[in-house]
Amino acid sequence: MRRAILGTILATCAVWPAFSQSTDAPSKFEAADVHGSAKTQNPFVQTGPVHGGRYEIKYATMVDLIRLAYGFDNDKVLGGPSWLEMDRFDVRAKVPADSTPDTQKLMLQSLLSERFKLVVHKETKPLPTYALVAGKKPQLKPAEGTEDSGCKPQVQSGGGPEGGGMRIMMAGPVAGGAEGSAPVTITLGPGGTVQYACRNMTMEAFASGLRSMFGASLGPNPIIEDTGLKGRWNFDVRWSVQMFGPIGNNQGDHITIFEAMEKQLGLKLEERQVPTPVMVVDSVHQKPSENPPGTLDVLPVIPAPTEFEVASVKPADPGGRGFRTQIQTGGRVNFQGVPVRLILFQAFNVNNTEQIAGLPAWADTERFDIVAKAPSEGAATPPMDREAVGPMLRSLLADRFKMTYHTEDRQVSAYSLVAGKPKMKKADPAGRTFCKNLPAPPGVPPGTRVFTCQNATMAQFAERLQYMAPDLTWPVADATGLEGSWDFTLTFSMNFGMAMRVGGGDAGPAGAAPAASDPNGGLTIFEAMEKQLGLKLEKQKRSMPVFVIDHLEQKPTDN
Repeated sequence: MRRAILGTILATCAVWPAFSQSTDAPSKFEAADVHGSAKTQNPFVQTGPVHGGRYEIKYATMVDLIRLAYGFDNDKVLGGPSWLEMDRFDVRAKVPADSTPDTQKLMLQSLLSERFKLVVHKETKPLPTYALVAGKKPQLKPAEGTEDSGCKPQVQSGGGPEGGGMRIMMAGPVAGGAEGSAPVTITLGPGGTVQYACRNMTMEAFASGLRSMFGASLGPNPIIEDTGLKGRWNFDVRWSVQMFGPIGNNQGDHITIFEAMEKQLGLKLEERQVPTPVMVVDSVHQKPSENPPGTLDVLPVIPAPTEFEVASVKPADPGGRGFRTQIQTGGRVNFQGVPVRLILFQAFNVNNTEQIAGLPAWADTERFDIVAKAPSEGAATPPMDREAVGPMLRSLLADRFKMTYHTEDRQVSAYSLVAGKPKMKKADPAGRTFCKNLPAPPGVPPGTRVFTCQNATMAQFAERLQYMAPDLTWPVADATGLEGSWDFTLTFSMNFGMAMRVGGGDAGPAGAAPAASDPNGGLTIFEAMEKQLGLKLEKQKRSMPVFVIDHLEQKPTDN
């Protein structure tokens, strides 16, 4: 009986509302506006530093909010109702002038407790990770000890656009540097391979940094070092990056990170279960309580600017390679070598070539550098994001390129999701609802994508299909007629060569679906949908809004 009582006391103490960790008065925001997020084409959480006493979060799921409040990664937030990863919220709050990031976390905890009635507790659960172990014959060279320690990406022969590879600007640990370090160019070789030269490295340091190296895709949990190898070592290693583009079309050039460890270094990556601290959601309300009276007086909505304060537009260096788009904190926009078509994509916040019509042929060849700054109305100016920059870019195009446009509905070829002979598993309605990408398993064709859904309706699945393949550029309509929620996994190939054969050009007759298989053995999304899920994607004519460019001058006016 005594053990039972003690266990009950310990269990009770482990559960707390979001603010009850301190015996002092809880830290609170001075005022807070909490509401559901507006629908967006880019549903990813957005945060930024406090500006003008304002703390802002946009498009955050409840899992995101718990991560920000408690410091647990999303995959370590367990339990809770089904909507935890689906519904999104915006938080705007006023913080005291002397607040710090740590006190702001406590304030967010208080807000989640008060407005959502969140109750959570900590546990330790086994979660999967990888262990780096030694094989039969490690192929590492002892270091002299005088080399600079670290793993640096290398320029490879055959890399760059001419060699069938590509160049990517990266910064920080992924590029072999420290947090906040200057960006460097990573060159991908044939098969989409990235090569690192590691010098004067201990196995502890290598295992610790391996997850952050470009293209590693080894999950969110730390790698365990269990090689038994002491001292410092020199070695080179290269593997293929799983990217959906013109790389890795040759299966013979494709090297998984698991193959690279074993064949090049004589090491192995073994999957293990490791006891890991997690945060468990006991209860939470789906709808936050109403804002207190007067909240919008304290936190008035600041209108988003529609014009840049200052902007420079000039033709890009004709000898330059690639392009870069950068939207920085403080409202500074930096575009380098960007084609006009992609500037228009940013301006109208679209990713669909069919959604902008009337472009001249030179829109794909004329490239420009744009440096611009949003107007600053004091410290309370909200942080910039892609959607906020759009109206200012449209004003810039109208002023400097004399752009005029209109919007009209046009008949386009879009897809509907229909039921064939469904092969999916009925879901437990109490389970967490999500649809997410998973790392492709070893040995699959290059460009393989694994997409899994749990407790998802067909409407939720159809909404996420847009942009998952080159042909799915318009929203996909749910026409399955299937009720309830489902569990399933879809595995298909995004090999670029296949994408070029099935995408682009004439969309073909209504009802037709591209069916060109990946020569490396993968399935198109259309084939995988039917074979794995018993569903079909059928092409149909549908009326959709299109931006029509009426006039656009090739040469902008002078700065």
